[in-house]
This record gives sequence, C-alpha cells and structure tokens, in this order.
Amino acid sequence: MKVGILAYQGGVDEHRYMVVEACKELSISCEVVNVVEKHSASNIDALIIPGGESTTILKLMKRFGVDEVIRKSIENGLPVMGTCAGAILLAKRVKDLKTGRVLQGTLETLDMLVIRNFYGRQRESFEIDLDIQVLGEKPFRGIFIRSPAIVEVGQGVEVMARYGESYVLVRQGKVFASTFHPELSGDTRLHKYFIEFVKR
Repeated sequence: MKVGILAYQGGVDEHRYMVVEACKELSISCEVVNVVEKHSASNIDALIIPGGESTTILKLMKRFGVDEVIRKSIENGLPVMGTCAGAILLAKRVKDLKTGRVLQGTLETLDMLVIRNFYGRQRESFEIDLDIQVLGEKPFRGIFIRSPAIVEVGQGVEVMARYGESYVLVRQGKVFASTFHPELSGDTRLHKYFIEFVKR
C-alpha cells in the first residue's frame, strides 16, 4: 500500500509516523510518500491532507497542478483523509468566521459548510475527549489548533463525531475530514481505521 501525504505545510512528519505505526500494528506493508508535484500525486492508494494555512496550501496545489490530479483521483475512488486545513480544502463551501469571505477553488469533494478559524486563533487552541464510536469506547483526544468547524452537512455525509453543535469528524464515500489533529494525539486508532478502510 502506498499512502501519499500532501507535503506543503502542517504535520507531514507526524502523519507519516502515525501511518507507519498504524501499518505496523495492522501488519500491513506500506510506503509513505510526500505529494508535492503532479507525478507524486499519481499511483497512490490513499492520500492524507494535513493542517496548515488553507489559502497557502491551495495556492501551492494550483501552482503545481496537483489540485486537478487529486480532484480526478477522488472522483475515481481515491480514499482521502483531510485534517484541519485538509478538511477546509475538501469542503464544497467554506467561509471565514470574521470576514465572511468565501474561499474559492477548493477540491469541492465533501458536501459540507466549513467555517475557518471558528474557535479563534492560536491562543484559543484546546484539547477535549471525543466520542468516536467506530474507534471503540475509549475516548479519542481531540487537539484543536486554529481549527475550523463543520456547521452543515449534506444528506450523503456521515457524522462520526461532534463537539457542541458542530461536527468534528465526517465521512462521505471514501473521503474523511476531521477538524482536529489526530496526528498529534499519540493515538493511532483513527489512522488505523483509515488504513483498514483503504485496505477493503
């Protein structure tokens, strides 16, 4: 199995570590590659889009032509997990909390409305225990750093976890999005769930 990680910003190394550990725990042979240009976005079995600054990542994706390759791959069934900014980039509709500005040109894959900077800036970052039933009874530690919020979802979107009135983990088809950072939790369960999903 070859797992690509979009490697412009964010917890690239942390996601790589979690994927490698998850594959070890599952006894699955896997290769993890950085996705930066078109050729590296092809011939992968799954893709992870980490956090970072969503507008910057979007500009770099367009500059290297990676956005179109990823969009077509998703249409053809590529499993994807987007975390924090990755969730923003996967959303069909994105607005900024303060300015109300709409972010144009996302991958427009997940039928949801995401609000950027929903919980505030860096100093408003926080951690909470999340109930994610598919991962078992033990709570999953959700780490929120300048996180967005998913405030609306379409009929085809499965809500896997909530925090207050917003959604923090969703899935539509083979595409997952979390507004928190599972790669920083030290808990491989979500990455293992994703890898097992890819393996099906």
